[in-house]
Amino acid sequence: MGQEPRTLPPSPNWYCSRCSDAVPGGLFGFAARTSVFLVRVGPGAGASPGTPPFRVVGELVGHSERVSGFTFSHHPGQYNLCASSSDDGTVKIWDVETRAVVTEHALHQHTISALHWSPRVKDLIVSGDEKGVVFCYWLNRNDSQHLFIEPRAIFCLTCSPHHEDLVAIGYKDGIVVIMDISKKGEVIHRLRGHDDEIHSIAWCPLPGEDCLSLSQEENSEPDIHNGKGVAQTPLSKGCYLATGSKDQTIRIWSCSRGRGVMILKLPFLKRRGGGIDPTVKERLWLTLHWPSNQPTQLVSSCFGGELLLWDLNQSWRRRYTLFGTSSEGQNHSRIVFNLCPLQTEDDRQLLLSTSMDRDVKCWDMATLECSWTLPSLGGFAYSLAFSPVDTGCLAIGVGDGMIRVWNTLSIKNNYDVKSFWQGVKSKVTSLCWHPNKEGCLAFGTDDGKVGLYDTYSSKPPQISSTYHKKTVYTLAWGPPVPPMSLGGEGDRPSLTLYSCGGEGIVLQHNPWKLSGEAFDINKLIRDTNSIKYKLPVHTEISWKADGKIMALGNEDGSIEIFQVPNLKLICTIQQHHKLVNTISWHHEHGSQPELSYLMASGSNNAVIYVHNLKTVIENNPESPVTITEPYRTLSGHTAKITRLAWSPHHDGRLVSASYDGTAQVWDTLREEPLCNFRGHRGRLLCVAWSPLDPDCIYSGADDFCVYKWLPSMQDHSRPPQGKKSIELEKKRLSQPKPKPKKKKKPTMRAPVKQEMLDGTEEESKDNSDPVENGVSDAEGEEDAQDPEPPCSPASASVVSREPVVCTAVSSGVEKSKGSIINKMSLLKKEPPKEKPEALIKKRKARSMLPLSTNLDHRSKEELHHDCLVLATAKHSKEPNEDVSADLEERFHLGLFTDRATLYKMIEIEGKGHLENGHPELFHQLMLWKGDLKGVLQTAAERGELTDNLVAMAPAAGYHVWLWAVEAFAKQLCFQDQYVKAASHLLSIHKVYEAVELLKSNHFYREAIAVAKARLRPEDPVLKDLYLSWGTILERDGHYAVAAKCYLGATSAYDAAKVLAKKGDAASLRTAAELATIVGEEELSASLALRCAQELLLTKNWVEAQEALQLHQSLQGQRLVFCLLELLSRHLEEKQLPEGKSSSASYHTWAEVTEGPFVERVTTIWKTIFSLDTQEQCQAAFEKLQTIKYPSATNNTPSKQLLLHICHDLTLAVLSQQVASWDEAVQALLRAVSRSYDSGNFTIMQEVYSIFLPDGCDYLRDKLGDLHSPTTAAFKSLEAFFLYGCLYDIWWALSRPCPRSSIWVRACHRRMPSVEQSQEVENASAEETDPETASQAEPSKPPQLDVKLSEASERVLSACKELFSEKHASLQDSQRTVAEVQETLAEMIRQHQKSQLCKSTANGPDKDEPEQETEPSLSSPQSQCKEEKNEPVSLPELTKRLTEANARIAKFPESIKTWPFPDVLECCLVLLHIGSQCPGHVTQEVQQQAQELLKKYGNTKAYKRYCQTFCT
Repeated sequence: MGQEPRTLPPSPNWYCSRCSDAVPGGLFGFAARTSVFLVRVGPGAGASPGTPPFRVVGELVGHSERVSGFTFSHHPGQYNLCASSSDDGTVKIWDVETRAVVTEHALHQHTISALHWSPRVKDLIVSGDEKGVVFCYWLNRNDSQHLFIEPRAIFCLTCSPHHEDLVAIGYKDGIVVIMDISKKGEVIHRLRGHDDEIHSIAWCPLPGEDCLSLSQEENSEPDIHNGKGVAQTPLSKGCYLATGSKDQTIRIWSCSRGRGVMILKLPFLKRRGGGIDPTVKERLWLTLHWPSNQPTQLVSSCFGGELLLWDLNQSWRRRYTLFGTSSEGQNHSRIVFNLCPLQTEDDRQLLLSTSMDRDVKCWDMATLECSWTLPSLGGFAYSLAFSPVDTGCLAIGVGDGMIRVWNTLSIKNNYDVKSFWQGVKSKVTSLCWHPNKEGCLAFGTDDGKVGLYDTYSSKPPQISSTYHKKTVYTLAWGPPVPPMSLGGEGDRPSLTLYSCGGEGIVLQHNPWKLSGEAFDINKLIRDTNSIKYKLPVHTEISWKADGKIMALGNEDGSIEIFQVPNLKLICTIQQHHKLVNTISWHHEHGSQPELSYLMASGSNNAVIYVHNLKTVIENNPESPVTITEPYRTLSGHTAKITRLAWSPHHDGRLVSASYDGTAQVWDTLREEPLCNFRGHRGRLLCVAWSPLDPDCIYSGADDFCVYKWLPSMQDHSRPPQGKKSIELEKKRLSQPKPKPKKKKKPTMRAPVKQEMLDGTEEESKDNSDPVENGVSDAEGEEDAQDPEPPCSPASASVVSREPVVCTAVSSGVEKSKGSIINKMSLLKKEPPKEKPEALIKKRKARSMLPLSTNLDHRSKEELHHDCLVLATAKHSKEPNEDVSADLEERFHLGLFTDRATLYKMIEIEGKGHLENGHPELFHQLMLWKGDLKGVLQTAAERGELTDNLVAMAPAAGYHVWLWAVEAFAKQLCFQDQYVKAASHLLSIHKVYEAVELLKSNHFYREAIAVAKARLRPEDPVLKDLYLSWGTILERDGHYAVAAKCYLGATSAYDAAKVLAKKGDAASLRTAAELATIVGEEELSASLALRCAQELLLTKNWVEAQEALQLHQSLQGQRLVFCLLELLSRHLEEKQLPEGKSSSASYHTWAEVTEGPFVERVTTIWKTIFSLDTQEQCQAAFEKLQTIKYPSATNNTPSKQLLLHICHDLTLAVLSQQVASWDEAVQALLRAVSRSYDSGNFTIMQEVYSIFLPDGCDYLRDKLGDLHSPTTAAFKSLEAFFLYGCLYDIWWALSRPCPRSSIWVRACHRRMPSVEQSQEVENASAEETDPETASQAEPSKPPQLDVKLSEASERVLSACKELFSEKHASLQDSQRTVAEVQETLAEMIRQHQKSQLCKSTANGPDKDEPEQETEPSLSSPQSQCKEEKNEPVSLPELTKRLTEANARIAKFPESIKTWPFPDVLECCLVLLHIGSQCPGHVTQEVQQQAQELLKKYGNTKAYKRYCQTFCT
């Protein structure tokens, strides 16, 4: 596995006669979706030694729809030019060296179906379209010619290699035409013989007709001649032409004679996997290649993907040789579309083939064996998973219904990919390998299926009998929980499979018995935690590596943490407020075990949060804790996050995939973006870190690509913002839009069912419950692919040739509507003619008995005869046959004879009415007859019941009426009149049926009105209606109405949650008020606090306080916000950046600025917040003390930092109020160290100037006992005070050079604390600190005449406090630990790299460049190590680490607990001041500083600065 990027490209487009081509020297291009991918083949590809010589080198991007044709210029000197045609109507000419469009034309009005760059004319490109129009385009003179030869669809065209004006064109109906473009497209020959599509045309590479020894009598068929088009201008020398057709034959034609001279019938080859019945017309694409160096041979494709080499001089029966016979599995498994010859730089003759099996194969023409295969993807890359057992095995879940397993470590083959399609039959949306069972891969699909593959066997997968109702989002292996864990040890598996589906359910499957039922874990969660309210819709599941903790992500953005064995809920994280797409736990094998408690999560919001769950998990709380503060926040992406993956090689390094089209690597502990990958042309769906190579990541997207990329080679460090982001979006939008596929004409006989699946993906998504887990959104996958065994005739479904140009379907309902509309339009076609007539007739009343009336208006003779017949009938005594016949003929006489004849007359009249389309008149006649029941039955059968008829139904009896009303309701449903149907059902007291009918057709409002009016209030149907409607409204974003529904269903908790979903301040406030009203105190408090925090971002202090007022328990937070408001006002007055704000709305009490700050705070607390008594202060203190915020980093946003600092300051002021000075000192120290950790020196100084204006003496007096546990904290506080003063003095000395002072301060902002190194490996940051100190000095001339004030003198003499030997020693040990850990991590990386190089058998020359790039990855320590060339052995490192840890363990807890400024840094600053103002720093102090530097300054960070002062 060489250290180079790699691409798994999209599949070459299907059913195009020429959409791939190659040029000598080794460049091959193929059209895939809307672009052309370029592959360098041969020695120039720069592939690793021993691997096949080819590499995907780039992409031509510019078309907006499917590329239908691609051709290179085959003229020496311009091999860099090529042309492509597309369904967007353009032909573009490209330069492959710059990957840019040279020129383009859009001359065609119809879909372009064929394209060729003339091999004789340097700048001529010929193209043809579906309506038979041909355009010749001359590139150099930008000129074109329009030719229209035949009004038929062109399938392929090829320009003659011998005569510059001749072009052969093949049509859809089997006609082949040779035309002369110089004579305005005059037809030279019309070759008839094929009776189906022409797929390929190849000219013989040699001119003349001497190369084939054809005895014409033997081979030509007398009936094949060229019909009308007798050659008026026969070609002087002639040339042979070969054509391949869907009619299963290849024909060789003579151009001099204009007739066929040979027919080759494709053989039916018996392939492994069962014989094919020759009577079944199998799917076929017949493409040809006539090798230039072997004119007596012809290569063709065959039925199932085989390639044949025909010998045209052999007259005996078996005249072909099969490619790739030496070993099994070399051939394509599906039909081949294109064959491209390629001559490499080392003069090997190769042939490249593209096929429906989504492989590109390269054949060696000398041996007819397959040299290499480039696999490709026919759908979105949804999921990536590296096997934990079979290292380097990467499984890819793809939208084309296949799973790929890529052995990324293969030495012989860069693209060693196996495909698995059996039993999948749908988009593969999630994958998960079994943690310790080899080859066991779980997969989930778009249609809710969960299955298990054994990738080492060829058996079909086991499929779980329990399906999800929607897409499977995530799979995870975890320990069994009840009821599955209840069996004995041997009766149950050690790990079961968990799947989370789009309907919001998590199922537990037993891998031993997938046929058994899977369990919904919601039941266990309900029972264990006795939850009454509606459980959230789950969208993600993730198990911690030790299998003891499970995290569930939900649609409302919450994450719940459960503990095995019974899934006890121990914690809820309310951080994201949109659907959670991905959760990832940090690995357990880092150098800091506590990092395994880190959990990163991403949602439909662009921010990633990392939480540290160590305390929660270890404390195991009785009742669930709610966390609302993240440990780290990673902001930068501009669209939703779809996948997160921790690096297995580093501590705290994370990669994220996002819909903004990029993948981002983060250092989470420092909240720092490291590098950004922008290679995809679509939205990223998955990402995985190579388990073997620290500098290698794989990512997949909806551009049908998987890229392997190297973080160290990326140009950008963070995701694109603003304009760049828009450009990226444009690049993405140049991707194809999803389109319904156009059905092939009936000529391509095929079952259409498969095609329905392949259309747009929108049906499945628009109605999905939660938007799909990073997989949603319409997608036009080129999935017209049926993963059936290639040999089964059933698989011969058809793929549409090209998408219809139309706008994307807007919703899933559209498709079904289409069929109804079609039926209706069929019915409507005839009636319109009658409409005007009908309108005229309406003016006269239509006769009820029109036929009788007509018969009474005949000639006089006929009427006289009627009278005679009637008289005979009335007066004859016995029945007379003649009379009966006469009466039958003259049925209108029934009016005057007996009832039976009248009935006959009514029957005939009725039939007439029906035939003329007047059923209502027929019904009236039947009513006259008294046959009401019959009328109703006939009308019901014909769907012609009316309100009128149903209203009369009671006359026929009660049961007939009931039946009629039900039949009418059914009829109304067919006519989409559901509300009217429900009303009729209510008329016969079928209330439940009416409600169900309305509900199932989404008339929720009406259904609820009916149910509420007619059912008992406690009827469960009513609650179910409210909940169902609420869910739908919630999904569509109508949160307020959804909340009303939940309130109607007495599910107030859910109502508050759904209102809060929008996440803006107004919604949160309403939700909080609602929760208060319904008594959900805890929820109300958390929502009110969230609302206040939202308002904090806009500095709307007044409303923030009003929101906090909603809940009594937030009194403490009100005090924090009050202090924060006063502090912000104070900073704003001092014009500090932290306080700047354009539209802050302050309270009137915040405007008062007289008096000391702390007094102002306490006064306002008393007057405004009624905080009078010590008990109140104590209560507020205890409440606030339970809230713990994470420590700060350089990247903590300033608003968040200020809030956290004010929280600590509020605790300090409260404890002063109750005279709890110990607590006050600790809280102040926390505030100070927080600002120190974040590098925000300004805030630190402000805290001191406000709270300790006269230094720390005041507090020392209050503390009294110097041996109390707080003494250490006090000393730290005092040390930070002195540290700040020290810098103030130094900067005051530097004032004359303002630039340098600004510079120092800017550097200083990056100064993190060393104490944090327990938590963060921040040795590299420490190195910069002394540098700032020493480098600042030379830029300022020594100010010898500067005098220091007395205060400064006092500070300098007090600085001894900073030179704490104990702290210096502790910090030195901590630095050693951090350095050793970094070196160890580096050694592991180097070791893995060398193992990798061995396994891939790379030569020594390959290793060198890898080592060169390494320092860019490694930390500064390792660079230093390389500079000094000090190889350190592993035992030596381990010994150092043990000793340092032992030293740290010996220090008293009081010193380790409280942070302290970096002692060596203070020494350096003091010595600087001493050098700038000699005499002001006593000799004793300087000596002490130098001794400390000598003793502890031996780490790499300080060594070179110590030499400056200590020599």
